[in-house]
Amino acid sequence: MDMPIRPILSTLRHHKAGAMLIAAQLALTLAVVCNALFVIHGRLDRMSRETGIAESDIMMVNNRWVAPLSDIPARQSADIATVRALPGVADAFITNAMPLVGASWQSGIRRTPTGPNIESRGIPIMFVDEHAVPTLGVKLVEGRNFRPEEVTRISESGSPDAAAIIVTRTLARKAFPDGGALGKQIYIGSIGARPSTIIGIVDRLHSPQVFATNDDHWQDVILAPMRMTTKGGFLVARAQPGQLPALMKRIPEALKAASTQRVIPQPHGVLSFTDLRQLAFRGDRGLAWMLGGISVVLLLVTAAGIVGLTSFWVGQRRRQIGIRRALGATRRDILLYFLTENGLIAIAGIAVGIILALVLNRWMMSQFEISRLNMFYLAGGILGLLGLGQLAVLAPAIRASHVPPVEATRTI
Repeated sequence: MDMPIRPILSTLRHHKAGAMLIAAQLALTLAVVCNALFVIHGRLDRMSRETGIAESDIMMVNNRWVAPLSDIPARQSADIATVRALPGVADAFITNAMPLVGASWQSGIRRTPTGPNIESRGIPIMFVDEHAVPTLGVKLVEGRNFRPEEVTRISESGSPDAAAIIVTRTLARKAFPDGGALGKQIYIGSIGARPSTIIGIVDRLHSPQVFATNDDHWQDVILAPMRMTTKGGFLVARAQPGQLPALMKRIPEALKAASTQRVIPQPHGVLSFTDLRQLAFRGDRGLAWMLGGISVVLLLVTAAGIVGLTSFWVGQRRRQIGIRRALGATRRDILLYFLTENGLIAIAGIAVGIILALVLNRWMMSQFEISRLNMFYLAGGILGLLGLGQLAVLAPAIRASHVPPVEATRTI
């Protein structure tokens, strides 16, 4: 028996309020769930980025001096010597920033002294010494590490234009798309900066910032051989295998014993890099859980709405269903009728939902630096909601198909 569409549309015109309510639910659910899943995937992808360092063996101490600024260079040198001498410490250095720490010195870079910046955004700069590469465990793919005589000092108002620098592979490709960045010069900072020669290229190093965008800007980092003369900074240490838990207590105690003119802020003054990663992405995890919960609730509400409305319609139409059965309609015909009816409502709602999803994504792009919605998520959402709608209507439709022909002889 064929399933004519016109009688179904005629029936829906007599039940416009219910049909429009379900269509609106489907439209809203599609718009929200597609964008939510897209954002969740982006957050999960960001949380899984490789930093390029030996995360499991690294810790850092956020040290704040209360000593005079003129004493800082000597105190930094004493701290480094104290920490490197501790049993279980593989190496250590002092820096202004670390991957995922949240903030750093940023500067524009140019290929020529007065040319335009290579990147529209500032490039993070980590001020380090010759111990940074072995401490972090980054992979040097080209060139060499810094030499001790190349390490200088920089004040908070100084210029980061070090004579020799190490850059990440991603930044090297942006600076010199034709290749061969090793040995070439770039200009860091303001006009008039001296040239900085790229002496080394590391495979990967995550930026101190946790960028919301999905581009590769998070892999743009410059290592400059400078120690920053400032009252704040991070002492980064790499533990020998299995020694990190002990060093988490031993290093702060040794630093306090060396000098009491410091503050190690609590509760996050001493962190393993694993803890730092957890802190850096706690907002992303919270957002992912929240959007996931909203998506689940919307899907459940939509499914419950379809079940409830279809069950109500089945109860209202028992006599009509009985008449159709008496006229020869099979259980399969009744089942297909309700599935088709729900399918038409779902298609109308999804058509509106596609527009809402694109509009919502465009607004999120302008407000939150979200990328353009991948059509894979839209297509997946469409198929998922169509499937959910048919599954939701299946139980009431099966009950309708079991209405006996004798219902045709009963009065309401």
